[in-house]
Amino acid sequence: MDILSLVFETGFWLATVRMATPLIFGTMGELICERAGVLNLGIEGIMAAGCMSGWTWVYLGGTLWGGVLFAACVGAALGLLHAVFTVHLGLSQHVTGLGITMLGASLSSFAFRMILPQVTTPPKIVPFAPLDIPVLSTLPFIGPVLFSQTALTLTAFILVAVTAYVLLRTPLGLALRMVGENPLAAEAQGLSVLALRTGAVMAGSALMAVGGAFLTLAAFDAFYIGMVNGRGWICIALVVFSSWKPGKALLGTLLFAAFDAIQMRVQQQSISAIPYQFYLMLPYLCSILALIAMSRKAAYPKALLVPFRKGER
Repeated sequence: MDILSLVFETGFWLATVRMATPLIFGTMGELICERAGVLNLGIEGIMAAGCMSGWTWVYLGGTLWGGVLFAACVGAALGLLHAVFTVHLGLSQHVTGLGITMLGASLSSFAFRMILPQVTTPPKIVPFAPLDIPVLSTLPFIGPVLFSQTALTLTAFILVAVTAYVLLRTPLGLALRMVGENPLAAEAQGLSVLALRTGAVMAGSALMAVGGAFLTLAAFDAFYIGMVNGRGWICIALVVFSSWKPGKALLGTLLFAAFDAIQMRVQQQSISAIPYQFYLMLPYLCSILALIAMSRKAAYPKALLVPFRKGER
């Protein structure tokens, strides 16, 4: 198969944008947390909780957008738990984040087994349908690629612009960046470092959970244990790859999704004796190489991973 020909296929880019959507939500959420000085390694578990909570809401009779909102609330609650331990108590962000990941993933599996104890095949729901926006969806190439996606995908792209504007153009964004760079200076200005970091972690975690909810409410139509499949860890790498900038983070998510889409096409059409695990490895290998190349020049938030205790100098 001619790999280069994929670049000119509308279907390939349609799949790339769809596969990038959960990564966009997760990466923006992690970026907000880290800009405020808090590393959130709980993203994998939070996305799993978002998958389960969003699907459960719709399966029990709720609306799709209600499922998205419920998933965001569950993510915010897990973010609050993470903030209590890391921001207010000053405990290790690495250990707490890994604990949140295990908690979120385990609770999701437990809740699924409790709700459907005897089910072997996960029941399906009616997911978000692709939009058909008049005029825009008929544009050559960009129409079907961008404007024939689900509403959550369009929301993800809008989220990138909103995040960039808030972080770089508003007083709130300046305050968040200040507590991530120099919390003592923020405190001297009368800002509450603890409140700002807690709010950032909760908001970022809510976005992570929405990224997980996308998998069950739009990409698929059922919940499967382990369906997050490492996307949370990729989001953490993409934040570093982007040098903590929303625009570059969007490009990074599209790049990884393109690698992933390519390996799926190659895996389906290859007739060689190469094991399929080799193709599964390719997007992650490319991401590691890109991360190594870009992270050496990255300017990380100076107070990242540094606990803040009010009144200490």
